[in-house]
Amino acid sequence: MNNMLLMLLMCCGGIAVAIQPSINARLAQRVGSFESSFISFAVGTVAMLIMVALAGRGTLRGAGGANWWELSGGLLGAFFVTLTIVIVPRIGTTAVMAGSIAGQLAAGMILDHFGLFGLRQVPMEPKRLLGIVLLSAGAALVLRK
Repeated sequence: MNNMLLMLLMCCGGIAVAIQPSINARLAQRVGSFESSFISFAVGTVAMLIMVALAGRGTLRGAGGANWWELSGGLLGAFFVTLTIVIVPRIGTTAVMAGSIAGQLAAGMILDHFGLFGLRQVPMEPKRLLGIVLLSAGAALVLRK
């Protein structure tokens, strides 16, 4: 796949990430915050089970040999989803997404710069750092009332 198609797919993923907290927060009004997060992950687990059964090419057995931190993605996802469920009703979806994206980019830049988790190293450059600063300023402006 070319990079433009990959970026378009990530934009679609971003749309889904922006919609998900509002849907989960609405469900939380009916069932509770932690319950909403649980239901979200249960539905996602069923969806992924179907995807693995239909299109999976790997093996789940490999998880037995994984490092503990390689299995922490689900915990981090549960933390993020639960935070959005609790915070969206208080500050709104736009502010939650702005803060989340600023944090993601800052963490991503650090991960890239040091090549953490064995991934490709991408040096921190002044332009990239300025982008994070500007996005963080934008996030702060979105939060202001």
